[in-house]
Formats: sequence, C-alpha cells, structure tokens
Amino acid sequence: MQGQRSTVDTAEVAKFEAMAAEWWDLNGKFKPLHMLNPCRLDYITSQIAGEFDRDLAEAQPFKGLRILDIGCGGGLLSEPMARLGADVVGADAAAGNIPVAQVHAEQSGLEIDYRHSTAEALVEAGEQFDIVLNMEVVEHVASPIDYLTACRALLKPGGLHICSTLNRNPKSFMMAIVGAEHVMRWLPKGTHEWSKFITPDELFDLLTRAGLEPVDRKGFVFNPIAWTWRLSDRDLSVNYVTASLKPA
Repeated sequence: MQGQRSTVDTAEVAKFEAMAAEWWDLNGKFKPLHMLNPCRLDYITSQIAGEFDRDLAEAQPFKGLRILDIGCGGGLLSEPMARLGADVVGADAAAGNIPVAQVHAEQSGLEIDYRHSTAEALVEAGEQFDIVLNMEVVEHVASPIDYLTACRALLKPGGLHICSTLNRNPKSFMMAIVGAEHVMRWLPKGTHEWSKFITPDELFDLLTRAGLEPVDRKGFVFNPIAWTWRLSDRDLSVNYVTASLKPA
C-alpha cells in the first residue's frame, strides 16, 4: 500500500478545524451530532454485539476489540466505545480536533489513542482493527472509492465496517442544507455540499468495489415534534447508516 494517494479534501478539513473548539458544546455547531449520537450508538453497539457475540448487559462488552474511529472529531463516538471496554484509536485529518478530543478524554478519565492522521497513513503504518467506524466522513473526502478501500485495508479479516452518510435527493437538500444550515443554523453555511451526498445504492456499490460485503442498512429519521431520532428499516431518505464485512 506504499504510495497510496491521499483522499483528504483540504477545504473540507478546514471547515471542521474552524469549529474544533465547539465539539463538546451541546448547543454549539455540533448540536445535530449530539442529538443524533444516541441513535448512532444504538446501531453501532447492536451491530458490534451481533457480529462479535458480545453481551451488552456486561460492564465492558467490547473488551479485547480494537476499534478505529476515523474522522473522530472531538471524540463523540470514541469515548462511548472506550467506556464499553474497547481499545480505541481516534484519527482525524483536522489537527485542531485532536487536542480537543485528548483534553476531554483526560477529563473523563478515559484512555484513547488520538492521532492527527488519515486512513491512508494508518494503512501504510500497518494498522489493523476489528471494527472501523466511518461516520459522516465519506461525503467529505476527495475520492470515496479510494477512501473506502483504505478503510477495508485497515480491517482484520472478518472485521466490521460501519459507515453513515447523507442520501442525495431533494428531501436531503431541504433537510440537511436548507433546514440545518440556513433555517435552524445548526451548522455554518457551506458545511455540506449536496453534490457530494451519496445514495444508499451508490454506497453499497462503492463498498462492494472496495472489497467489502454490505450486510445491512438503516435510516436515521428525525422527528421534529418529539425532537428525537430513531432508526428505520425503510426511510433512508436523508441520513442513513450501513454495515459491511471484510471477507474472512
């Protein structure tokens, strides 16, 4: 894998680096992720427990599992994984996110290996993981197929890859860009580019071409009345998540 070209989009990295200090502000620019996080965790933990035969009722059900949270940001997913007993590496291409994540982990009494790095750099370093969490990142990279191929290379045989992103259709434009960026102002204008959104069928095709075996997909559906998110087997119209495996 030496000489693999970078999939980092420097303009996209700069957007998130500018917001780094706000990762743990529940009412700041990452409020949508804090609201979505319980739903994401429900999906992630159930997929890991099912694939690796773990009992979520135990105190540290993921003990012995090595997890990569690629595009970790401030650690919103890395920290719960560490609390569940996993050996967690959190990597982000935005250098400014790493000290924010490190400080918060220390304050929380958690040991997490945070690194300013990319998927390609981790591949070249020979890193291997049981699980790769790839949440809300693929729509921000320069080449999704090269990026997903790197994620596959980071998995041990039989490893689990969980990837979430945004569908591309008129509804997602209205919800994720007009609604979240212009009306609610949850995110700075320009955070997302609708043309980079990926349909579920396109993502399944990309995952397959990258050498992974897609096994599941579900939607994250927002209820504006209850102000909560839920998982859906049918509604993948805006936010959705997939699970795939690296052949053993």
